Amino acid sequence: MGFSRAELESFAGRTIPDLVPDDLRLLFVGINPGLVSAATGLHFARPGNRFYPALRLAGILPADVMTPEDAAPALLSRGVGITNIVARASARADELENDELLAGRTRLEAFVEQHRPRVVALAGITTYRIAFAEKKARAGRQERTMGGAQVWVVPNPSGLNAHETVASLAAAYREAAVAAGVVADAAGQAVSEA
Repeated sequence: MGFSRAELESFAGRTIPDLVPDDLRLLFVGINPGLVSAATGLHFARPGNRFYPALRLAGILPADVMTPEDAAPALLSRGVGITNIVARASARADELENDELLAGRTRLEAFVEQHRPRVVALAGITTYRIAFAEKKARAGRQERTMGGAQVWVVPNPSGLNAHETVASLAAAYREAAVAAGVVADAAGQAVSEA
């Protein structure tokens, strides 16, 4: 993925397709696509992003799935999808306006109503607090539901979120995946309570 800075900047404002399986159980919601994602059409595609390593460690992806290209079919086969709260790509999420996050919430709610996942896992507590007007929200499962789905706030895998590790990301993602019935809990049971 050798893009020049100018080439990457030319992708600002573009969108990428959502990843949506027929039987959507767990929906990961990023903040918005980065420029590498816009250039490649793949979610969380920036080299060094910890999303896919965390999914492997969490047991959501097989250990041999190493690239975003390989991850897409594996995620679809397991009922895992990916979308973003804001569709337009930017170099950094802090370039987004609060109004975009609020509008993204409305789009996300319609998406969830249409596709009916069991669990919606939003990556980023600050974005969640703004988009859902819940200034005191904490990470983890939320009291609210969306279209009948549990709502979870999980850590953003960006390297800018430096206090998180691949292991801490994996633990949070695994909790949401267990709730969605995508992976088994510690006792080996698939859990999918509403």
